[in-house]
Amino acid sequence: MIKPPNPKKKKKILIAHGDKRVDNYYWIRDDKREDTEVINYLKEENKYAEYWFKENKVDKNSIFNEYKAFLPNLEKGFPTKIDQYSYFSTISISSQHRKYYQVYKKRKKLILDVNKLAKGKEYYDISGIFPSRNHKMVAFGEDINGRREYSISSKDIKSNKIIDRNECFSSGKIIWNLNSNGYFYLKKDPKTLITDSLYFHKIGGKAKEDLLIYKENDNEFNLSISASRTKKYLFLQISKTESNEYWILDLSKDKPNLKLFLKRKNKHLYYIDDTPNEFYILSNKDKKPNFSLFSCPISELKEQNWREIIPHNKKELIQDFLCFKDFLVLEIRKKGQSQLLKINLKTKEKELLKFKDSAYTVNLSNNSDYLSKEIFFIYSSLKTPSILFSQNLYSGKRIKRWQQKINRFKENEYETQRIFLKSRDSKKIPVSIIYKKGTDLKNAPILQYGYGSYGSIIEPSFKLAFLPLINRGFIFAIAHIRGGQDLGRSWYDDGRMTKKMNTFFDFIDCTKGLLKRNIGSSKKVYAMGGSAGGLLMGAIINLEPNLYKGIISAVPFVDVLTTMSDESIPLTTFEYKEWGNPKIKKEYFYMKKYSPYDNISYSKYPPVLVTSSLYDSQVQYFEPAKYVPKLRDYNTSNNPILLKMNLIGGHAGKSGRLESLKETAEELSFIAHLATRDF
Repeated sequence: MIKPPNPKKKKKILIAHGDKRVDNYYWIRDDKREDTEVINYLKEENKYAEYWFKENKVDKNSIFNEYKAFLPNLEKGFPTKIDQYSYFSTISISSQHRKYYQVYKKRKKLILDVNKLAKGKEYYDISGIFPSRNHKMVAFGEDINGRREYSISSKDIKSNKIIDRNECFSSGKIIWNLNSNGYFYLKKDPKTLITDSLYFHKIGGKAKEDLLIYKENDNEFNLSISASRTKKYLFLQISKTESNEYWILDLSKDKPNLKLFLKRKNKHLYYIDDTPNEFYILSNKDKKPNFSLFSCPISELKEQNWREIIPHNKKELIQDFLCFKDFLVLEIRKKGQSQLLKINLKTKEKELLKFKDSAYTVNLSNNSDYLSKEIFFIYSSLKTPSILFSQNLYSGKRIKRWQQKINRFKENEYETQRIFLKSRDSKKIPVSIIYKKGTDLKNAPILQYGYGSYGSIIEPSFKLAFLPLINRGFIFAIAHIRGGQDLGRSWYDDGRMTKKMNTFFDFIDCTKGLLKRNIGSSKKVYAMGGSAGGLLMGAIINLEPNLYKGIISAVPFVDVLTTMSDESIPLTTFEYKEWGNPKIKKEYFYMKKYSPYDNISYSKYPPVLVTSSLYDSQVQYFEPAKYVPKLRDYNTSNNPILLKMNLIGGHAGKSGRLESLKETAEELSFIAHLATRDF
C-alpha cells in the first residue's frame, strides 16, 4: 500500500493584532514555481491520487466516454453579425479547440484555427477574437501557461499571416481604433496581476513604444474596457467591490483623450452605455442597492442632469440594460429568477417576456446592432440545453435561431423544481434541483453545488457536466445562497465581509432542509464547489464534518487569512471589500472565524478530492497544496484526502475541451464511487 505523502513541517509563526498562528506548511509557497522539493511533493500527491483511484477501481473513463457520446460530431455556433460581416466558430468531437470563420457576401473564410496554434504546447488558450473595424485583421490574446497573462497577436485575414505580436502581459481584451491601424489594451502588474494600465499599440510598432493613456495608482481598483453601444466610445471602468468610475475616450479622435464621466465615490456603483444623443446610467446612488436607471444628454454629463427612467424597486434587481433605437431591454431578477423587461421609449409601455419553466435562466446575447429591430437572447434550464431566440421588438414575434445539440438526451425524461428552504435566521433560500423521472428521491444520492461570493449567481441553466450523475440516479441541487445576488444586492451584502458566515450556514441549512423534505438520502450527501466555492467546501466540513459523505473542492481559496494579509499575492488588495482587510482588527478576527485552513480541527472528515493548477492566477497553488496535508494531520477517520495538481494549467484546469472534460469526469467519478459505499 502506498501511503499518503507526508511533507515535512517547518514552523512559521504569523503574528497580527497580538494573535499568533502557526503554519507548518508555509514553505510550500514558491512564487517562481522552481523549487525542486515543492515540485517533487506535488508530483507525489498526484502519484498517490492516481494510486488511490486505481486501487479502488474508480472508473474515470466511463463518465468521460458518456461526455463524448453527448457531443455532436460538429458543433457550430450562431453567427455574430458586425456591420456587413458575420463571425462564427465550430468545434469537432475530436478537437480540443475551436475554429473561427468570417463570412462576407456568403463567402466563408477560416480566419483562426486554435488547434494549430496549440499544437506542441502543453497549455494554450486564447482570450477571444477581435475583428478590426475594417474587418481586414483579427486580433487575439494568447495564454501559454494558464496564468491569464496574455500576449496579443494580430493576423491579416487575406494573407492568413500573423503581422504583429505584442508581448504585453495584458488582460487579453482589445478595442480597435477607428482606422484599424492600432488598438487599446490593458496591462497587468506582473506581481499582483491587478489590471492597472491602459495603453495604445500601433500595428507594427514595438511594445516598449506603446502609448500609456491611463495608470491607476490605487491597488484596490482594477481596470476593464468595453466599446460603447454605438461603437463611438471606448469605456474605461475603474472598479472595486463597492465603488467605481468611468472614463470615456472618443474613438473618432486621432489623439486619445480620456474624459471622466463621474468621479468615484464611496459605495457608489454605476454602469453606462450610449445612444447617438444620450447616455444611460445604471446607478445605486442614494443608497438604492437594487439600482435605478437614468439618462442624460451627451453634452451634459453632470450628475444633476441625470433623469430617472426606471425607479428603484426593493423586490427587483436591475442587473444590466441594452439600448435600441426605440426600446430599452433590462435584465432583472425577481424572486431570484432572471427576467427580461422590454420598455418602449416612446409609449413608456413595459412588457415582461414570458418563458415556460419554473426554474430557468435567460440573458441577452448577440446584440451588436443598436439599430436592430429584434433582440437576441439565450434561454436555458436545468433540463433545457441553451436555445438562442430572436424576438421582434415591435411585433413580439419570437423565432428559435439556434440550439445546443446534445446527443442521447431527452428533456421529457427529467424533472426540475425550484423550492425555498428556511435558513437558521429565517431567510428563504432558493434551491434549484434536477433528477431523472422515476428517481426514488428519499433514497437517492444528492450532490449539492454552491458558490456564494462576489455577487456571482450560479444559474439554473443546463449543465452537461452533471448529467452522468443524474443519469445514475443522483439528485443535483444548486443552493442559491447569500454572497451571490440572486435575490438582489442585499443578498450579496449579507454574504460578504463580516456577514460571510451566512454563506456557509445557508449551504448547510439547505442540505438539512432538503433531507427534511425527503429529497436525498442522509447516507449519500455530497457537495461540490470551486474557487470561492472551494472556500465554501472547506468551511462547511469544518462546521459539519459528519453531514457530508464526500467533497469535491476545486481550486479552493482555503487560506483566506494568510492570503489577505499579504499584498504581494495576486489580486489580494482588489478584494478587501469582499473578504475584509486583515490590517483592521475586527475584520482580521472575523476572517479567522471561518478561514478553512485556520479552522481545521481533530474531526472525522469525509472523503475529499482537492484540485488545483500550478499556474492558477486566481487562487495560488500553494493554498490547496498546504491545505491537504494539514487536513490529513487532523483527520481522525480513514477517509481519503486527495490532491490532484496540474503542473501546467490555470484556474480552469488544463486547456482544451476534451482535457477539461477528462478532469471533470475524474472529479465526478470520485463522487460516483463514494455513492457505492455505505457510511
